[in-house]
Amino acid sequence: MTLEVIGAGFGRTGTMSLKAALEHLGYPCYHMVECFPKGPEHWKLWEQVGTGTPDWDRIFEGFTATVDFPACTSYAALANHYPDARVVLTVRDPEKWFISVQNTIFGKEWIEFLPDTEAGAYTKATINDYFDGRMHDRKHLIRRFNEHVAEVRATIDPERLLVFEVADGWEPLCEFLEMPVPQEPFPNINDTEAVQGIIKAIMDNGFPAVIGYKG
Repeated sequence: MTLEVIGAGFGRTGTMSLKAALEHLGYPCYHMVECFPKGPEHWKLWEQVGTGTPDWDRIFEGFTATVDFPACTSYAALANHYPDARVVLTVRDPEKWFISVQNTIFGKEWIEFLPDTEAGAYTKATINDYFDGRMHDRKHLIRRFNEHVAEVRATIDPERLLVFEVADGWEPLCEFLEMPVPQEPFPNINDTEAVQGIIKAIMDNGFPAVIGYKG
């Protein structure tokens, strides 16, 4: 297996819906919900990404697509390593994105909790450092969001890139991937409450008790 689809959009831009859509189309898709349960040995592979020694094939073993953090901040390296892969950049209104991340994955208590955990090093290397550690600075985060979108557009050849809002549904995605359009409605997964619940449970009980480790 090799990556065929690289998601360059940040978490909270519809990445869970895109993951479900890609899997419906036959692409096993790596997402943070796959990353966390793999545990500390897998997370160390992402620490290696932060030090410039990635083992991409090992990270994505068994997957043909990736979306969301932690991979999205490495979209350029992934596009270079997998030159035949196509890139999907999920976007949404930056102000709404900021509110969403503050209510979930960049929430103050969670961001303060992570550094002293076994997940602290890899999340810092792949997420926090990308935002200069300013995880609650509205102007800075929105600027980085807009910069990221511009950087992806400038870095990825247009024929390899789809800029995608999940509200646009199957048609642009399937045209881009040269796949037939499914009869089923496009997935619409609003997982805010679920994410909040998982975060609270991890802070209360620790990673192993909540998510276990696959490897």
